[in-house]
Amino acid sequence: MATLPLFPLGTALMPGSLLPLQVFEERYFDLFHELIEWQGERDPVFGVVAIKEGYEVGSEGARALHSVGCVARLQRVAVLPGDRLLTVSEGTSRFMLNGLDEAAGTPYLTGTVTHLGEPEGDPGQVGRLADLLRSAVATYAATVGGEDPEVPDDDRQLAYWLPQAVTLDLHDRQSLLASPDTEARLRLGLGLLRRELTLASSFNVVGYEADKPMWLN
Repeated sequence: MATLPLFPLGTALMPGSLLPLQVFEERYFDLFHELIEWQGERDPVFGVVAIKEGYEVGSEGARALHSVGCVARLQRVAVLPGDRLLTVSEGTSRFMLNGLDEAAGTPYLTGTVTHLGEPEGDPGQVGRLADLLRSAVATYAATVGGEDPEVPDDDRQLAYWLPQAVTLDLHDRQSLLASPDTEARLRLGLGLLRRELTLASSFNVVGYEADKPMWLN
C-alpha cells in the first residue's frame, strides 16, 4: 500500500482527462503548495476521489468517499486575485482507497491506497466492442446535431474517454472508473451510450427543438 493526498470531488476523474480546479480553501492551498515544492524531487500527484456522502467544501466536507479513485498529476498553476489558485491536472491511473491515514497529520485528507493495473479482459471482445462504441458515438453525435468528436484510437483510452462525448452522472462515471477491465468498461460504455441515444432519438421523434421554450402545465 501507498499513501496519497486526497482531493474529494463531486465527480469522478478518468485517466487521460484534464481536471481544472479553482482552489480557495486553505487546506487545499497547503496541498498544492506541497505539490509545487515536490516538483523535481517527487511526482506532484494527488488522488481524486468522488464523494459518496457530503460536500466538496465546508467544515464537515466529505463524510463518505467512493472506493476507486484516479491519480492526478499537477501540470499548471496560476495565482488568482482573492487568495485563489487555478490549477490544471491530468488523470493518470486508478487506485483503490483502502482507508484514511489518520496519523498523517495533514490539514487535507490523506488516503492509504493500492494502485490498480489495467487488465484488458478478452482481447477478442475488446476490439469488437471498441468498434461498436466508435460507431455509436458517431451516431449519437449525428442525432444530437453535434460535431464529430475526435475519438481515441486506443481502445483502453476510448473506454475512459466516453464521458467527454456524452454527459453522464456521477453514478455512471464512477461505474466506468471502477470497471474491472477494459472489456467490461467498453461493454458498460456501449450500454450507457445506447441508453443516451434512445433518449436523444425520442426527442427527435416528437419534434423537440432546443432553441424553443418548453412550457409545462
